[in-house]
Amino acid sequence: MKTNPFAGKPAQPDMLVNVPRLITAYFSNLPDPSVPAQRVAFGTSGHRGSAFENSFNEWHVLAISQAICEYRTQQGIDGPLFLGIDTHALSEPALTSALEVLAANGVEVMLADKDEYTPTPVISHAILTYNRGRAAGLADGIVITPSHNPPDSGGFKYNPPNGGPADKDITGWVEARANTLLESKLKGVKRMSLEKARCVATTHRHDYLNAYVSDLGSVLDMDAIRGANLSLGVDPLGGAGVHYWGAIAERYGLNLTVVNEAVDPTFRFMTVDWDGQIRMDPSSSYAMQSLIGLKDQFDIAFACDPDHDRHGIVTKNAGLLPPNHYLSVAIDYLFQHRPGWRKDAAVGKTVVSSQMIDRVAARLGRALVEVPVGFKWFVDGLHDGSLGFGGEESAGASFVRMDGSAWSTDKDGMIPALLAAEITARTGRDPGECYLELAREFGDPVYDRIDAPATPAQKQRLAQLSPQQVLSAELAGEKIQSILTHAPGNGAPIGGLKVMTENGWFAARPSGTEDIYKIYAESFRDADHLHRIQEEAQAIVSAAVAAST
Repeated sequence: MKTNPFAGKPAQPDMLVNVPRLITAYFSNLPDPSVPAQRVAFGTSGHRGSAFENSFNEWHVLAISQAICEYRTQQGIDGPLFLGIDTHALSEPALTSALEVLAANGVEVMLADKDEYTPTPVISHAILTYNRGRAAGLADGIVITPSHNPPDSGGFKYNPPNGGPADKDITGWVEARANTLLESKLKGVKRMSLEKARCVATTHRHDYLNAYVSDLGSVLDMDAIRGANLSLGVDPLGGAGVHYWGAIAERYGLNLTVVNEAVDPTFRFMTVDWDGQIRMDPSSSYAMQSLIGLKDQFDIAFACDPDHDRHGIVTKNAGLLPPNHYLSVAIDYLFQHRPGWRKDAAVGKTVVSSQMIDRVAARLGRALVEVPVGFKWFVDGLHDGSLGFGGEESAGASFVRMDGSAWSTDKDGMIPALLAAEITARTGRDPGECYLELAREFGDPVYDRIDAPATPAQKQRLAQLSPQQVLSAELAGEKIQSILTHAPGNGAPIGGLKVMTENGWFAARPSGTEDIYKIYAESFRDADHLHRIQEEAQAIVSAAVAAST
C-alpha cells in the first residue's frame, strides 16, 4: 500500500484526536448490536475499537465486565483480579466502567497504587506470582489497552489464571454473553457508583511497579548490565511503563536515560506511521524516528508501545532492528546463556516469523514449535517451561526465568529490551552486530509484509483454503516443497496458508479487523527473489480463492 507523505514526520495538529469529544462519545454513544462492527468481538488480543465508531463505548465495557464476572463464577475463579490500564484516552473511563461492575459483583479487585499505569506484562507477572503454589483461590486479570493502535482506540483484554491472553474457548464464551447483554440493553449487568466501588472492602491497592521491578533479577542478568556501565536510552512512547524505567535504573544502578517522559493521550510527540496514522509501534521505523535520531548518543536504545508488550531495539550501526532479526539474536543468545532452563525447552515462533529462527534453533539442537498468529498459542508452553522463548514477527516476545519457571505468559516488551543490554554487556557486541554474525553463518534473508484488498467473502474463503487448492507447482522459480494450512507446532489452523520452497516462503491470511489480506514473504536469496515471491503469492492466492467459489 502507498506510503503517506507525512510518514516519519512529526504529527501535525490536525492529526490529533479531540480527547473531550472522544470521551463524550464513549459515555453518550450507544452501540447497535444489530450492526456487526458495533458488537463485542475478541480478536487475537481482546476487544478493540473506537468510541467514534461505536465499537468501543461504555456499554461494551459494562457488558464484557459482567460477562467476565459470570465466567469467573462458572469456573470457580475466586481469587483477586489484577486490573491495569495503559495511557490511551479511553483507558481511564473504561477502568471506571469496569470497576463499577466488578465491585457490584463482589470481585476482589487489585488497583494500582497511586492510580499508576500498568503494563500488560506486569499484570501477567502479578497473576503468575500470586498463583504460584496455589491450587485454589486463583487470580486472573484484565488489561485495558488497545496496544500500539491509534489514540482514538480502546481495548479490553482478559487474562485467565495462566496469566496469558485468553484462548478462543474463553473469549468465545465472554463475547457471546456480552453481546446478549448488549441486545438486552444491559439487563442483567450489576453495577454500583464509582465512589462506592472505590470504597468497598473488595477493592484493594497493589504495588505493581515495585513487585515487577524488584523481580527482574530472576529473569535477566542485571549485574552484568550494571557492570558494563552501558549508556542506555529508552523511549516509553508515552506508555504505561513511563515510570518503570526510572525505577529500574535506580534499583539496579543503570546508566539509563528516559528520553521522553511525556504522557499525553493525543500522543502528539510521535512521528507519523507509514499510513499517516499516529501509531505507537516500536517495530515501525516511521513511528520510531525520534529514537533512531538519538542512536549515536547511546550504546543501545529501545522503546515499548503504550501497554509495553512490544519492543523495538535501536543500535548505532543498524538503527532500528527488524523484529525478526532481534528475535533470532535473542533466541541464539538465551539458549546458550540460561543453563537453568530445561534441556528440552523449545523455541516458539509464529508461522509468519523468519526462517532464520528455524536455522538458529536447529544449530542449537532445540525443537521448534511453530504456531498460528497470536501470543495465546505460547501460553501453555511458557507456563510449564516446555518453551524457553516465544516470539512473533510483530515484536512481541517473552521468555522464562533463569530457573526455567514462568515469568510472563503474555508479551513483555521490557525484558527483551533489557535483554539487548545484557547481550551487549556479556558478548561485547550489540544485537545488530550479533545479527550480522548470524547472517554470515546462515544467510541474510529479506523479509516483507504487504496488504491486499479483500472482500469479507474472499477473506472467509482464504481462511478455509486447503493445500489442494494451490494449483501452482513452483514459487519464484523453485519447486514448492510444502503447503501448510495448519501450524506444524500444534496442528491448529493458521487461518490461511503458507507455501515454502528451499530458499523462500510466503504466508497469506485475512485481517481480522480490515477488508484486506496480509502476505508475509521471505527470501534467502535477494530482494528481486522476494519481489517475485510476493507477486506470485498474490496470483496463487487469487487463483486459489477464485477456485474455491
